[in-house]
Amino acid sequence: MSRTTESDSHYNDLEKMSVGELLTNMNREDKLVPLAVEKSLPEIEKLIESIVPRMRKGGRLFYVGAGTSGRLGVVDASECPPTFGVPHELVVGIIAGGDPAIRKAVEFAEDDVELGWKDLQDQHISNQDTVIGIAASGSTPYVIGAIEKCNKEGINTGCITCNKGSRLAEVANFPVEVEVGPEFVTGSTRMKSGTAQKLVLNMISTSVMIQLGKVKGNKMVDMQLSNDKLVDRGTNMVVSQTGLDYHEAKELLLQKGSVRKAVAFYQNK
Repeated sequence: MSRTTESDSHYNDLEKMSVGELLTNMNREDKLVPLAVEKSLPEIEKLIESIVPRMRKGGRLFYVGAGTSGRLGVVDASECPPTFGVPHELVVGIIAGGDPAIRKAVEFAEDDVELGWKDLQDQHISNQDTVIGIAASGSTPYVIGAIEKCNKEGINTGCITCNKGSRLAEVANFPVEVEVGPEFVTGSTRMKSGTAQKLVLNMISTSVMIQLGKVKGNKMVDMQLSNDKLVDRGTNMVVSQTGLDYHEAKELLLQKGSVRKAVAFYQNK
């Protein structure tokens, strides 16, 4: 199968371009990414709507990927607890080669068709959960193997890929295909493809958490108070919702541990 992600760049002689030309041309290509994502919104919506009812019943969300795709999944999963105040095990990113692969490439880990399912079993995967395979190429054995096995076990599956008609999209229950075209540097899918995957992951996790009640109005009322900036942000939220002065609001926030709990206590006292 011919893969768009491996197609020749629209630009040549990159080494002869000035820095300004490089930046202008990369930016021109990057502008195409959100337009490609827009075309996939109906598929993203279907995937999210398959996830939410399962998570309301206690299910979890898993991302499975290799290389850049795996790292993006790990990043999105790791940001859910501080942003939305959920347990670390609710959204889990799994990368071929394990945690060492987050920083350094682990040779041939992505080529093992059995390893993805084994890594999911280590997380005690169940049919209440959803597994999203992430692979720009749509052909990564580690990811495809995991999704195929999940399907056999009755586990809900989705995928994010940047090629049309890939094997991964064929096997996933809810495929999302965002075709961004050839990369500026031929085959370097950390560029437009990676940006597209990041945008879709943002949409999935944020929409799911909003649907699960983790946002009120437009505020992260369950965020972890893990640094001074977040304490200040939370304090200002409490001020706006209670009318307390800043120091009283901060004291109440730190005492209760979250904006939601602080406001609820104030309103019910």
